[in-house]
Amino acid sequence: MTMDWLILLATSMICAAGAVYWMSRRPEIQPIPIDLGMPNKVYLFADTDLVDASIGAPELPEGDAETTDWQRLYEMVVGRFPDFPDSIEQIKQRGRTIHPAISKDDTGTILSEWLDGVTRIELLEQPEPQQPQLISSPELSTLQTALDEAPNPIWRVDDNGTVRWYNKAYETIYRKLNQSDPTLTSPLFNPEDKPAESGQTQRLAIPIPNSERVYWFDVSTTQQDGYCLYYASDINAVVDAETAQRNFVQTLAKTFAQLSIGLAIFDRNRQLVLFNPALIDLTSLKADFLSGRPNLFSFFDRLRDSRVLPEPKNYNSWRHQMANMVAAAADGQYQETWSLPSGSVYSVNGRPHPDGAVAFLFEDITAEVTLTRRFRSELELGQSILDNLTDAIAVFGRDGVLTLCNHAYCELWNVNPEGSFASVTIVDASRDWQNQSEATPVWGDVRDFVAGRENRVNWWAQVRLKSSETLVCTVSPVKNGATMVNFSRLNAPTKTEPKRRLLIETA
Repeated sequence: MTMDWLILLATSMICAAGAVYWMSRRPEIQPIPIDLGMPNKVYLFADTDLVDASIGAPELPEGDAETTDWQRLYEMVVGRFPDFPDSIEQIKQRGRTIHPAISKDDTGTILSEWLDGVTRIELLEQPEPQQPQLISSPELSTLQTALDEAPNPIWRVDDNGTVRWYNKAYETIYRKLNQSDPTLTSPLFNPEDKPAESGQTQRLAIPIPNSERVYWFDVSTTQQDGYCLYYASDINAVVDAETAQRNFVQTLAKTFAQLSIGLAIFDRNRQLVLFNPALIDLTSLKADFLSGRPNLFSFFDRLRDSRVLPEPKNYNSWRHQMANMVAAAADGQYQETWSLPSGSVYSVNGRPHPDGAVAFLFEDITAEVTLTRRFRSELELGQSILDNLTDAIAVFGRDGVLTLCNHAYCELWNVNPEGSFASVTIVDASRDWQNQSEATPVWGDVRDFVAGRENRVNWWAQVRLKSSETLVCTVSPVKNGATMVNFSRLNAPTKTEPKRRLLIETA
């Protein structure tokens, strides 16, 4: 009996010791049953070391002693599956994840999952029928088609600068610029050129090989967990238009710089947007003031302070007058002559411009006005001298129109040429002469002489009025084909037939 108890005790101690030894021993990895007959390829990793693989799984590429098994697997699949993570930590964070192939015609996928310290990677040549999907296959196909048919490039880059996905527009532009298929490590745009924050838009240029031209794009970005999604918009037409507009404005500025007329253009907000050097010379305004884009009323206020504006009677009426001037200029109806206190005379015109802008042109017409005034003064002086002569004088132009006569002529023939809107011709004047004189061929000779162009020499003849007064009519050619007819009274009238006598003196 005692022996049986000893045997039982020894057996229990041996079993307990074996159990303790077995429980204290921790295997490196718990085996997971794998169906070696399945067509998929499975890899099991403990940390970065490969611990098991299915029979159909391809062998990992060779590497040096410092290359881990995980790095060799990554290098083997990243070209086909760019979304495949390069670290096990990402799989641990994401959990069960499906990574599609980069080509839409490739039906292969990779299933990665974290199982209590073990990373399981499965290569699926056909989509897993039991895998959960957030969207249906038709919707996924529609989204893929929509992205591929988008006219602008779209691509995704990870934190390491590797392109993980791109659409067909991206591929087309890449091949056009580089004459090769897109590479994952060389994005279409340089990594340093990408916007720093999500939602930003940056204008970037891509040089065209063997050409001085570049492609311009507006690139916007959206940051995700570990990725940046980029959208590029072709803005070459916009850049070309901006360049053309800038060149046009520069050409206009160079042209305006050569003008002697001052130019000031105000935009629809009535701020000065363009002026030329002549405006500075005419108004004596400072360049820094004009460059500060003053508004229209500040501009005219400064003109008034510089005495380059007709002095208003009071400020309130002047402000109202300026408002009316701007309204008239916007309709293209403003045109005035400013007589300045300095004695200068400016012609100011307001013209409307597109998009509600208005332009003012300042021209110094002092010389023209002075010349006109002097010419008018000389005319008035000449007319005053003629009016003080006792002889009646009339001057007919080359076209036979009366251009000048004195007061004695109007009294002699009882006419007033200035009181008629119609022009008085030699025919009209000779009819008045004939009505107040006796019959004579002199008036026909005078008409022929005024209309003639040859043999123009001085001549005179006597004519008798119906009042029995005798006149000496002297016909003389003057400059520019004009003719002067002079009527002088004789002291003693005669009843004999008037005789005509040509003078020997020539014109």
